Amino acid sequence: MFVSSRTSSGNARDFILRRDMTEYEKMVNGRLYDYSDPEIERSLERAKRLCAKLQTVSIYDDNYRELIRELVPGISDDSIICPPFRCGHGNRITLGHNVYINYACTFLDGGSIKIGDNVLMGPNCQLYTPQHPTDYVLRRKPVETAYPIVIGEDTWLGGGVIVRPGVTIGCRCIIAAGSVVVNDIPDDSLAAGNPAVVKRKLNNPSTGKSPH
Repeated sequence: MFVSSRTSSGNARDFILRRDMTEYEKMVNGRLYDYSDPEIERSLERAKRLCAKLQTVSIYDDNYRELIRELVPGISDDSIICPPFRCGHGNRITLGHNVYINYACTFLDGGSIKIGDNVLMGPNCQLYTPQHPTDYVLRRKPVETAYPIVIGEDTWLGGGVIVRPGVTIGCRCIIAAGSVVVNDIPDDSLAAGNPAVVKRKLNNPSTGKSPH
């Protein structure tokens, strides 16, 4: 049932949480949701069809910008996602300016993925916001919870980096190739490993060398 459209905070999110939410609203608010819901299925289908069209397109083709804008609304003209690219919804991805996402990256963005200005991402990076239940009986059902991922400006993710649900990576970080990021990484950090840990702080100008 709906309650008054006015809440004590006047916040739209508060209003959503005070009434019966749709499954899509549960997804975007970090609640357990049913991903077989028709509204969510339509969103997933839309993204899959657009990703399929992008598989045969290069960033130099005339129709690239039209397709990528349809998949990721609001993407700036100076940001590039190189096909092939796969995502869950597309419209839950927010990119800053001058972002470069290299080939074969996968963004499962039910919980939202926010990437700051000047971020570089190597090939085959995987950003996962959904998390299935740990209870195996509940896991038999089409339910999951999605937690947002945030990557701060001027950060570089090497090839093959995996970022787990709910992780925030700070600004001006370097995440070494092949790392699995399971916890937040503070600003100005070089992190590496599985799980990724901070190896040192980055206090000096870039030398141009790859992290190791």
